[in-house]
Amino acid sequence: MQFVDGMKHTGWLEYIAVFTGIASVWFSRVENILVYPVGLINTIIYIYLSFHVGLWGEGSVNFYYTVMSVYGWVLWAKRDQQQHHVVTIKNSSVNEWVSHLAFFSLFYLVIFFALSWLKKGGNAPQAIPWADAFASATAYTGMWLMAKKKVESWYWWIATNMASIPLYFVKGLVFTSVYYIVLLAMAVFGLFEWIKRARLEKEKGDEYFTTFSKTPSG
Repeated sequence: MQFVDGMKHTGWLEYIAVFTGIASVWFSRVENILVYPVGLINTIIYIYLSFHVGLWGEGSVNFYYTVMSVYGWVLWAKRDQQQHHVVTIKNSSVNEWVSHLAFFSLFYLVIFFALSWLKKGGNAPQAIPWADAFASATAYTGMWLMAKKKVESWYWWIATNMASIPLYFVKGLVFTSVYYIVLLAMAVFGLFEWIKRARLEKEKGDEYFTTFSKTPSG
């Protein structure tokens, strides 16, 4: 019943946000730069929707998405003198994984304590600090790594989507909750696609290095 009622009360802005969000994830899966201009429509709408229903953590995430979309757009568009993309899909090293976890932990703590303080003061009564902070911090990390075309970005997106499904449902944004179910499935496919692309990029790099090392110098 709550699902049916929620769908009946879904506004046109939420529909636009959902469909542009799905399109954006599809573009990211196939490494198409349209992920960013399409994604900007999604994030700007969700800034408004999130703050409107008291999802302060998710609202801050979408503001961050907006900024990072511009950054990622510039980064993905960069090419070298041979017109090859400067940033390519790669796996993270152990040291990079440590930095990712530190990045996540920092944002989780900041958002958790900020929301706890706001809720205690009555300024964010609908906030769920631990859940909002987890969904937000994983999303912050995923967006940062996607701009750098790291395979591991999809692990963080999977975590974000799993946390966001119940979070948006209890806040009354039922269609958005369904949207995150779709994104969760797409994130799994995206992970496997980027694993394959990273392997191909590595093989190309190894082949180039082998060819270059065999070329006589001088």
